[in-house]
Amino acid sequence: MSRCRIFLALILFAAEFSQAATNDFFAQGVGLSRAGQFPEAAAAFAKAAQTRLASGTLVNLGIAEWRSGHAGPAILAWEQAQWIDPFEARARANLKFARPAAQVDAPQLKWFETASLWLPSDAWVWLAGATLWLAVGLVTLPGFLRRRKAGWQQALAALAFGFFLFSLTANLGVVSRTQIGFVLKKEAPLLLTPTREAEVVSTLNAGAPARRLRVRGNYFFIRTAYATGWISRAQFGLVCPDQPDAGVESPTGRTEPE
Repeated sequence: MSRCRIFLALILFAAEFSQAATNDFFAQGVGLSRAGQFPEAAAAFAKAAQTRLASGTLVNLGIAEWRSGHAGPAILAWEQAQWIDPFEARARANLKFARPAAQVDAPQLKWFETASLWLPSDAWVWLAGATLWLAVGLVTLPGFLRRRKAGWQQALAALAFGFFLFSLTANLGVVSRTQIGFVLKKEAPLLLTPTREAEVVSTLNAGAPARRLRVRGNYFFIRTAYATGWISRAQFGLVCPDQPDAGVESPTGRTEPE
């Protein structure tokens, strides 16, 4: 067998092994949920999400966390499910129920962040590239082929360029939303300085949204709707599941149950 075939076989084996491991953890989580063992089910779903991120896995992770009494990790998991798939109806319904129960608000989004929710985050990158090349092609190809530009070509090029500019704005919203996160622990202290002996500015409810502004060591400087301050990394999880932070072991950003 040639080296190329051996390499391809190894890739296929790794992909099949990863998929099998994900299915095993997911099936284990489903079984534990049906048995009412929700903390154990949450751990199984977290392992499945670590192996392969999927909105359905995160929805089930959020349900297991919620039934375990962990409102913060549950809300974060459902938000992450919507990050992957903004059309995930189960996550949207669970968030609509959970937020009033946890006495927290939805994140305050800027207009371009709201626009970025219309499509999955990866789709905006593809749309920007496709519309740019379409506009460039419609403008340059007629001259390259020594043909006169038709009116419909000019109109379509203008429309494509407009979509390109809008997709750039939406991509900016996607990047901006990566700094949004959620408090994971009950009565999490918001600190005046990034130290253990710092004065407590206020306490935050589990599931409360905030925006990360900067990082110092094991602390995030965040801004909520009512205050700004420092919070421990272990008590705050970012919504973007593709940017795990050091010291965070699960896709919900949680290291220990609250």
